[in-house]
Amino acid sequence: MAERITAAFVPLVDSAPLVAAAERGFAAREGIELELVREPSWASLRDHLNLGYVDCAHALAPLPLASALGVSHVQVACAVPFVLSRGGNAVTVSNELYAELAAAARGAPLEGPVAVGAALATIVARRGTPLTFGMVFPFSGHNFELRYWLAAAGIHPDRDVRLVAIPPPLMVESLRARQVDGFCVGEPWNSLAVAEGLGRIVVAKSALVPHGVEKVLAVRPVLAHSPERLGPLLRALAAAAAWADDPVNHAELAALLARPSYLDAPPELIRAALGGELDCGGGRRLADRDFLYFHRHGANVPSARDALWIYAQMLRWGQLAPDPAQEARAARVFRPDLYRQHLGPAIASPAPAVPFDGVDLGGEDVDAYLARFALSTAYVDRPRIIES
Repeated sequence: MAERITAAFVPLVDSAPLVAAAERGFAAREGIELELVREPSWASLRDHLNLGYVDCAHALAPLPLASALGVSHVQVACAVPFVLSRGGNAVTVSNELYAELAAAARGAPLEGPVAVGAALATIVARRGTPLTFGMVFPFSGHNFELRYWLAAAGIHPDRDVRLVAIPPPLMVESLRARQVDGFCVGEPWNSLAVAEGLGRIVVAKSALVPHGVEKVLAVRPVLAHSPERLGPLLRALAAAAAWADDPVNHAELAALLARPSYLDAPPELIRAALGGELDCGGGRRLADRDFLYFHRHGANVPSARDALWIYAQMLRWGQLAPDPAQEARAARVFRPDLYRQHLGPAIASPAPAVPFDGVDLGGEDVDAYLARFALSTAYVDRPRIIES
């Protein structure tokens, strides 16, 4: 009899390993009946995972850390034995804001985080009303990547602009309704905004934080401590991630993800994201094989380094106060030991994720790392984020 495991997901291209595991038979071959539960938002997914409505989830990498640390919500133990994807996000701005950026650039190429950031800083400095940017959840790579980029350009993300949390499937409509001037979200929602003539993609996560961890498999303790269930699940996901990474399979994978039960989005946009070939609008294109990947470069191995970088961003932007016990707890959420237990030694270690400005957490302690930044938000000055 097959072992039934329920997994929550949010409709994004980077849910691909879970969808492939369920639809292409990888889970069935491991004796698992994998049931996927589509969630409308990250808040809903978090709550259903924490309450035990599902066994595991396709989760934003910071989400299980926030749960384990009890940040802005109840404290619930959570483990990450497997990374589902790296990269895949982008920043899109309205056509109107893009025109302002181009004017501010004064004929210089509007390419890359530094150039776009400098143009945006010029606009922010002269505006009377703050620009509004959407990101998907306070505890998300999107929030931290957007903040990191803005701060590197000299824009304080809590004082100079307004950040709001919006579920990924509602980003395009928020731009259409002029509720936001831009957003940071995963695919296919950037590409859909461009395809509908609403905006331009200006920078990708693969340029902001190359090889940055994005989605992880977050599991409840009961599953983490059940090797007879977790082992087959991880083997199925490893096989599915390798299959999803192969360009030969991208057309079939895009067709699966495009179904109404998953993304309900144009397959051609999904396939372009899988191949790292995005239409950025206005004749501009992104061609980056590592824009989004699921298996290569040691992608699936969870590491304390990734967890501590996320923890450092939480500290930098006032989501929690410095605490050695919390730092140690954060480092233990990502579980390479569980990965090795069920999948054996990793063939390759994860490629190091170093942001575009070269400031790397590396072997530094978190306090020394954070001391290198001029812009931050003290814990007593909590970020003004509106969660939908």
